[in-house]
Amino acid sequence: MSALFDIILPVFLVVGFGYLVSWRGWLSDSAVDGLMRFAQNFAVPTLLFASMARLDLGSEFRAALLIPFYTGAFAAFAAGWAGARWLFRRSLTDSVAIGFACLFSNSLLLGIPITERAFGTEALAGNWAIIAIHSPLLYTFGITAMEFARAHGNGQAIGHVALRALTGVLRTPLVIGILAGLAMNLLTHAGLVMPAAFWDAADMIARSALPAALFGLGGVLLRYRPEGDMATIAMCCAISLVLHPAIAFGLGHLFGLDAAGLRSAVITAAMAPGVNAYLFANIYGAARRVAASTVLIGTAASVVSIWIWLAILP
Repeated sequence: MSALFDIILPVFLVVGFGYLVSWRGWLSDSAVDGLMRFAQNFAVPTLLFASMARLDLGSEFRAALLIPFYTGAFAAFAAGWAGARWLFRRSLTDSVAIGFACLFSNSLLLGIPITERAFGTEALAGNWAIIAIHSPLLYTFGITAMEFARAHGNGQAIGHVALRALTGVLRTPLVIGILAGLAMNLLTHAGLVMPAAFWDAADMIARSALPAALFGLGGVLLRYRPEGDMATIAMCCAISLVLHPAIAFGLGHLFGLDAAGLRSAVITAAMAPGVNAYLFANIYGAARRVAASTVLIGTAASVVSIWIWLAILP
């Protein structure tokens, strides 16, 4: 339990500091918005680039690992979208953003250190296999769903909407960072050697990504407090922390997944929504208050839920 506090408490301190600074007026709203633009357009894409460039893309890519995790992820999106649309009567675009908050678990910031602390460094192979396609697949799905939601009722042809969605995906800084990292990964294996200064510079920017995003999120929370949205936020937290890992756990057993793979799939699925859930909502201006609050409240609630899942896992 102390390991969980060691991982989660620093996140809360950074978010809380951003909230305090904005609340006291030491940082203006425009400055917070500028910080978030830096995080989502430059720092986080650089982090993804550096991570993808160094991944062993051939390790642990097994159907028995990936199908349970991603079936749970897409089921979580469907549950979040349906609940937002039909239970809480949100707009189509809000419903997609809320579904995305249920879909996008914090696989990197929390999933890696918790798995490592609980089961050791050798247990991370499955986590990295999931992370290798996590952002590209889920962002592509989320952006495509959002583009179709925005086009609903406009009488536009499906082909035109799909093309616009694909164009939107390819222009997204986060996806550009991932694709560039994949390209660098392949070029490195083909013999390309980049100078150490290049990687040092990339790592400097990458190290600023999560603190900047979390600090900015704290400032944003001051504007998007969960007034009137607590039921929606509770639904998102329940789907993220209970439904997604439960499906991964059940399907993992059904597929005969080994203990190491089951740990990676379930622990990664059990993470609270990542800050990318808010970044996605912020890009489209949809359900930002729900997404921001779900990240914060879900991270707090995950202290208990992760503890329970660790107790259940072999």
